[in-house]
Amino acid sequence: MDRGRGPGRRARRPAVIATVTALAATLLGCGAATSTPAKAQLRPSAGPRCAAGDIQGGGVERVTGAVTPEAASAAPPAASARTLRTALTHALAPVTRDCDGEFAVALLDTRSGASASYGNRAYDTASIVKVGILASLLLKAQDERRGLTAKERDAATVMIEHSDNKAATALWNVIGGADGLDAAQHRLGLTRTHGGRAGLWGLTRTTAADQLKLLRAVFGDGSALNADSQAYIRKLMGRIASGQDWGVSAAADAGAGTRLKNGWLPRSTTGLWDVNSIGQVTASGHTYLVAVLSDGSKNMNTGVALVEQAARAAVGAANGLRA
Repeated sequence: MDRGRGPGRRARRPAVIATVTALAATLLGCGAATSTPAKAQLRPSAGPRCAAGDIQGGGVERVTGAVTPEAASAAPPAASARTLRTALTHALAPVTRDCDGEFAVALLDTRSGASASYGNRAYDTASIVKVGILASLLLKAQDERRGLTAKERDAATVMIEHSDNKAATALWNVIGGADGLDAAQHRLGLTRTHGGRAGLWGLTRTTAADQLKLLRAVFGDGSALNADSQAYIRKLMGRIASGQDWGVSAAADAGAGTRLKNGWLPRSTTGLWDVNSIGQVTASGHTYLVAVLSDGSKNMNTGVALVEQAARAAVGAANGLRA
């Protein structure tokens, strides 16, 4: 578990994330490397670094129906989605020239209903899969016409708010592991998400576009999740523990009450980091659903910097279309 600032404020990188013991405990269920620095710290940096051309332009998904109370009643014309994709491409291209990893972004403007993605390859989820685990658990409970048990609620709370791995493993087993996750995610419209095998839920593979579909299932209309299930996930995503509220929140207005979930994982095979962030943000008074996935960063500092830079650029581009 990590510690730092509370939700609903513009994100800063926390001074100290955890000691070796705490970080190893947090990441163990995600197949983390066994060797980590004496302290995993997030410090301001000059920005992430990478070679140009790492990212390919992604596809566009046309959205129908209302997404939030401010959403339009009908889908925008395809040109609106193409315009958003173009704006993302222009805004995010400079980010690829200055990062040491690769990334992908998917964004939905909840008012117009336009969505677009930048980058279409799959990434490890790390702990963002915990939103998928909770959604799967709630679908299972809905099917069984019951509420969550007290034990399930306790596990869900610490799994989302504190990114607790032990709780995630317990609920992973309840939903039926990778097969249970895959079946539930398919019901929510995800087509390129595949649960991690051998109990390694943090090595679930997904795309930014699929994570945007998951966010739509949590925050939008017409979801397989009922209203109570959606409200429960939103509530927990709005109460993320101090120190874990970086990421897409960097693109939000100060005090806007961002709802999010982050994931971070050093890979033992490469020594490089997966750093991801998904959530709902409000910027310039407009609400967006945003998913940023990344891998290949040399450390957590640069991974967080990359995710936050990409989130700010994407949301800024979307806001620019409203000007």
